[in-house]
Parts: sequence; structure tokens; C-alpha cells
Amino acid sequence: MPSFTALVRASHPAPTVVVSALAALLAVGAGHRGATVLLISAAVLTGQLTIGWSNDLIDAPRDRAVGRTDKPLATGVLQTRTVQVALVVAGVVCTGLSVLMGWWAALAHLVLVGCGWLYNATVKATVWSWSPYAVAFGALPTIPWLALQPPVLPPWWLVAAGGLLGVGAHVVNVLPDLADDAVTGVRGVPHRLGARGSGLVGVGAFLAGTAVAVLGPGLPVPGWGWAVLGAAALLAIGSLGRPGRLPFYSAMVIALLNVIAILGRIG
Repeated sequence: MPSFTALVRASHPAPTVVVSALAALLAVGAGHRGATVLLISAAVLTGQLTIGWSNDLIDAPRDRAVGRTDKPLATGVLQTRTVQVALVVAGVVCTGLSVLMGWWAALAHLVLVGCGWLYNATVKATVWSWSPYAVAFGALPTIPWLALQPPVLPPWWLVAAGGLLGVGAHVVNVLPDLADDAVTGVRGVPHRLGARGSGLVGVGAFLAGTAVAVLGPGLPVPGWGWAVLGAAALLAIGSLGRPGRLPFYSAMVIALLNVIAILGRIG
């Protein structure tokens, strides 16, 4: 049981669950029901597990160097071999489930997973650190639409909103680790911008994604859409130029509004 708990912790459970739940909701929005929704969410879940475990495997030496006590591999609570076996099993299951969705949906999902691996392996330390997130989150909505029979592409605004959500997610995800990353030589975009600049970029990306989700469908904007967009704008304006963690917290709230807008417009 301790090993299982540590394995769950090493999978980055919060983003893994959130992305998998978002995939399920997008599947319902695309018109899927029952077993197909479960299939899509399970495929995305196993893919996210491989991304989380590969991240901790690759970063284990850095995590040990900075004394990360929240990382089971770094503390020795979890053995490298255990994670490697779990990673292989999850990868095989992910591939099989992806193929069951259909070849086009499988290709889109494997592109998403590949972006996660590419980020973990090399891109996170470069000026292009935002790009795997943008491509992966932009690809996420395409999976349930390409799993339809026959496959179709999702609306353009959904892909654009997903990409902007990914850029914002990258920035706010890295913010808590800026100091540790600086010690180990990781220099992605958030590290170059600093905490304050990154917070503002995160707010801006989420706000832009919310605007695209509310206005992009080309249909009359419902009252709740204007309310969501207005709340996001007020949060963004209120965080401009503010020191400390306010931009970060504002970005997190706007991200939630972004997701609400996306799901509301496809509902």
C-alpha cells in the first residue's frame, strides 16, 4: 500500500485527474455516451499517467539535488524499477485504448502524449517550453470529435481556446518550482519572465482563452457568457502590476472560468 500511494503521488494526480475529467466532459459535448465516454476518459487517463511518471523519472536527479521531499522517487520511498514497470504497463494500455477510439482519434491522442514526453525530456528547459502545452491542450478537444463515426474536426475556436488554456496552464504549473528549477539549470519561458511576469502571462492567456470560448462560436452570446467574460476581465485588470501571488491566484480562477466557458458553449 505505501508503494501504491507513492506511485499515485508520482503520477501528478491533480492534473492527471483534471485533464481526464475534461476529456470526459468534452466527449459528452461531442455527442458520445456511455461506454465511449469511458473509453475516451480511460485512454486520456493512462496517457496522463505516462506523462506524470516519466516526468518524475527524468527529474529525479534534479529533485534529489534540491531536496524535494514531496517527490517519492527523490526521497527513496518509491523505487525506480516500480515506476518503470508502471510506465510500460500504462503506455501499452494507453496505446491499445487509443486505437479502440479509431485511428484518427488515436493519432491525436498520441500527439498529445508525445508533447508531454517531449516537454519532460528537453523542451521544458528552453524558450519553447510553452509549445508542448499549447499543442497538447489544443489537441485534447480533437480526440472526442475524431472518435465520432465518421470522424470530424471540432470547431476552430475550441482548439484555439484549448491551446491558450495550455499556455496558461504551463505558466502557472511552473511558478511554484521557479527557485528549485533555477538551481538545476531549467530555463523555460516562466523562468526567464520571473514570477511576476509569468503570473501576468498566465492571466493573459487564460483571459484570451475565455474570450475565444465565449465569442468564438459565432452564435449569440448568452447572458452567462457575458458574465463569465466580465468576471475574467475584472480579475485580469485587478491583478495587473500587483506584486506577490495575486496574479497566480487570479490566473487559477480565470482558468476555471475558461473551462466553464468552453463546456458551456459546447453544451
